[in-house]
Amino acid sequence: MRKVPLYGLVAGHAVSMTGNVLTLVALPLYVLGKTGSATATGLTGVAATLPVVLGGVFGGPLVDRLGHRRASVLADLVGAVTVAAVPVLDRTTGLPLWGLLALVLASGLLDTPGQVARTALLPEAAAVAGVPIERAVGVFEAVERGARVLGAPLAGVLVALMGALQVLAVDAASFALSALVVARFVPTTLTVARQEATGYWSTLRTGIGFVARDPLLRALVLLVMVTNMFDSAKSTVLLPVYAARELGGGLALGLLFGASGLGALVGSLAFGAVGHRLPRRPTFVAGFCLAGGVPVLTMAAGLPLPLLVVTAALAGIGAGAINPTMSLIKLQRVPAGVRASVYGIIGAGTWAAMPPRRPARRDRRRHRRAHHHPPRRRSALPAHDADPRPRRTLARHGPTPRHPTRTGPQNHAGHDGTPRRP
Repeated sequence: MRKVPLYGLVAGHAVSMTGNVLTLVALPLYVLGKTGSATATGLTGVAATLPVVLGGVFGGPLVDRLGHRRASVLADLVGAVTVAAVPVLDRTTGLPLWGLLALVLASGLLDTPGQVARTALLPEAAAVAGVPIERAVGVFEAVERGARVLGAPLAGVLVALMGALQVLAVDAASFALSALVVARFVPTTLTVARQEATGYWSTLRTGIGFVARDPLLRALVLLVMVTNMFDSAKSTVLLPVYAARELGGGLALGLLFGASGLGALVGSLAFGAVGHRLPRRPTFVAGFCLAGGVPVLTMAAGLPLPLLVVTAALAGIGAGAINPTMSLIKLQRVPAGVRASVYGIIGAGTWAAMPPRRPARRDRRRHRRAHHHPPRRRSALPAHDADPRPRRTLARHGPTPRHPTRTGPQNHAGHDGTPRRP
């Protein structure tokens, strides 16, 4: 019975993360199918990305003041309402684009604090269960990785069988189920020591000041901010272009992403099993070196696809040890009373260099051609192609791997190439 709170916390997080991936796939397809506009789909992506930063910075102090268990349940319940409103309004009064964007913003603003709250409760749940914190963190990260690896194909099957709008209804149910699991199996006695009662802005300043004064946390934020920026370019541009030009297209890209995601899941599980015996610094450095440089170097060397898949899996294993190691560092250095505030600020900082996908412009060109409007002249560009950038739309490539409708800051190092929430 001592392990029930830990199991309940992990199970609620697993349900929530799986729902996130369902939305990641279904929401762009719903918007694209309803409007036929890649621009509207891109705007939805921007509306889903902004709350990751804003919710992390401004939601953390609310979690510390409300209580972590209560904040997790409340965030999921509000998320269930906002996501369920999409299919309900679509089937009844109709849902304009501005209304959809407002619902996406509201859902994302509250989802990030909910994930921070569950993460902040993990040390207390592990202590009650008598489980080493390294093992609990490894399992927690493995659940997130598994949700991404299994959730994406599940979402594709459900969209094919039910339609994108119905999948959003399933996602709303996952919010409600996550709230129910946490409320039922995580007791009210499982609490995090709170700081002295202070105002909201005082708590926010305390969290920001703590990160700014701690050299290790400051270095982690800068490191992951830069590596996330390069990883985003690799996942959204380099890998798709390389797979199309050198490896034969989508099948090769899927194999690389799948091998990397599966490797990351294995790496997280392995860290949960033996992480308490490993030295932190060498493990962290080795994970970053393996996850970051090896896949790019193997592509530059022109290795065949089977070897690239193997190196992608090895890189994923290295990435699987990065997030648990950073989580342990934060747990050791951050006081319990400001844990959510500091976690939210760190998460927002690591997302700051992640640009949202720009709205595509192909639908505008089609609209002009359909109405016989001549294209605008761009004298600085070649006459044979008014826009030399690669032409990609969400209809062909799906959402950006770091395009969360419900995302959390727990995924700072996304070197596994799998779709990310915030």
